[in-house]
Amino acid sequence: MRVLFAAAALAAATALAAPAFVLAQGTPQTVQLTKVDVVKIATGYRASKVIGSSVVNEANDTVGKVDDIIIGQDGKSPFVVLSVGGFLGMGNKLVVLPYEQLKTTGDKILLPGATKDALKALPEFKYASS
Repeated sequence: MRVLFAAAALAAATALAAPAFVLAQGTPQTVQLTKVDVVKIATGYRASKVIGSSVVNEANDTVGKVDDIIIGQDGKSPFVVLSVGGFLGMGNKLVVLPYEQLKTTGDKILLPGATKDALKALPEFKYASS
């Protein structure tokens, strides 16, 4: 009798749980995928390789170092955070520029027309608190 009661209770619990499981699944959703040219993308520059790189001007003078890359809220406009000034990591400050101002030529990252003084004169960039 106890086995029959336990089996009936298990069957009832399963039957009651099934609708909840079905409701938990929600409405099916689809994700729209966009094809990309993987060959073209593979020839680009990885953020992990760009971060930490020196930035030079046309005279090949180092004017800063890439500290970070930030994607704008629109998801399309990247910005580069440069560490400028200072010596051996001391006394430097962070400034931000649109990434499109940088030119990559071979293994160099060029910021045309940049000088150390001009970059140091830019407003200091501070990360927003999370």
